[in-house]
Amino acid sequence: MIGDVRETKECQLKDPMDLFHSGQVVKICAPMVRYSKLAFRTLVRKYSCDLCYTPMIVAADFVRSAKARDSEFTTNKVGDHPLIVQFAAKEAQVLCDAARIVCPFADGIDLNCGCPQRWAISEGYGACLINKPELVKDMVRHVRSQIDNPKFSVSVKIRIHEDLKRTVDLCQKAEAAGVSWITVHGRSIEERHQPVHYDAIKIIKQSMSIPIVANGDVKTLKDAENVHHLTEADGIMVARGLLANPAMFAGYEETPFQCIQDWVDIALEHGTPFTCFHHHLMYMMERITSKQEKKVFNVLSSTSAVLDYLNDHYGV
Repeated sequence: MIGDVRETKECQLKDPMDLFHSGQVVKICAPMVRYSKLAFRTLVRKYSCDLCYTPMIVAADFVRSAKARDSEFTTNKVGDHPLIVQFAAKEAQVLCDAARIVCPFADGIDLNCGCPQRWAISEGYGACLINKPELVKDMVRHVRSQIDNPKFSVSVKIRIHEDLKRTVDLCQKAEAAGVSWITVHGRSIEERHQPVHYDAIKIIKQSMSIPIVANGDVKTLKDAENVHHLTEADGIMVARGLLANPAMFAGYEETPFQCIQDWVDIALEHGTPFTCFHHHLMYMMERITSKQEKKVFNVLSSTSAVLDYLNDHYGV
């Protein structure tokens, strides 16, 4: 799909750092496996989302295989910016090669140092990198030195250590290597549903001179404002909260019907596979449908059945 972009003269690239210099808290859609693809990014951008990430892509596969590039990375030249491509990587040169491929079509890359899934950690990706600060520093420095465009951002997304001094040290090493900003998910590798340590994010923020983005358990715009207040973070990144309500950043308490209509239009226009199209609707309608309605809606098995249901029940 990159090929479609390449035929055009110029992508309308943007400097993501302009957002952090705007004086406003930057509202960010997180990298989500299967979900934060072009169609969904198009939807949340309509509802006040400032910056979007792709789902995590394994850099080695992306560099090696044209098929992986076509299936993993889709964008367009006008509306899908600023865009950050998130990579899982464990070798500096592989990350650089991946960055070089996406550089003409995206506004930055992000190194995933936060994924706690067993497969990622056993492969040497994701959250295990928080224990390898020299490697993280080396990867950031390599990309910085090999990408000519000074506006191309290089960020990292991390989890925290039990001993916060280690996290601050990691962040300071990344900053010294030229990282643009750091997103902090305020939980350790072992923590899943425990409360987020917003106090830790605040300490990291106070120890750094680059922007810090807070991530974890933000479900509403009010939550985002509270987390900004608690952490002093420059940006707020949201995952599940946006799945449940893509209009969250625009201040809606629950998904408005117009947003559901927009999703239908965008998904059909992009040729979104049925499972993804349907799953997004299941998330979006979670709070606005009864148990009985869910029983019916969640087992629908074709786009036409979903469209008929939405039309009959909601006039969408």
